[in-house]
Amino acid sequence: MAVTKDMTIGEVLLQCEKAPEVLMGIGMHCLGCPSSQGETIEEAAMVHGVDVDELVNMLNA
Repeated sequence: MAVTKDMTIGEVLLQCEKAPEVLMGIGMHCLGCPSSQGETIEEAAMVHGVDVDELVNMLNA
């Protein structure tokens, strides 16, 4: 299943094996925090100043 920008971080962590490495690599260190279960990839990218399309591409590569 492909990662999309409207998926929550929690969903991505469950479905994408390399997600922790990719997210930690761009500075998203709060993978286990409660907000990660409800925050979308798009919202997290915005907060962290990351281009969401680039992030989704990295996760799907």
